[in-house]
Amino acid sequence: MTTSATDLASPTPHVPSPHVPTPHVHAHAGATLPALRSTRGGLRLVQVHDDLARVTRAGGEVVGYVERFDDPQGDRYRAKRFLPRQRRFVEIGEFWSRDDATDCFRFA
Repeated sequence: MTTSATDLASPTPHVPSPHVPTPHVHAHAGATLPALRSTRGGLRLVQVHDDLARVTRAGGEVVGYVERFDDPQGDRYRAKRFLPRQRRFVEIGEFWSRDDATDCFRFA
């Protein structure tokens, strides 16, 4: 295969790596969320979509989810614990910060 001068002159489009987190924007609030692929207190958070983050242990076991929802006073976060034997989720509580919602998995 030969490479022409046109091929060399045209820039290669940048394709983001799937391993590099990017900020997410809330369509509702217009605010930018910090990229979610982080660890907090031994738990890992992975952004599933704009309003939902999966909470797992270091070994990959799903502990639950943290869901963002709109409230008249601002963003709220609902923590839901996964019960594997029952194959269902149980709401643990609602919080004003994602960090507080995540921490409840460590202490509840």
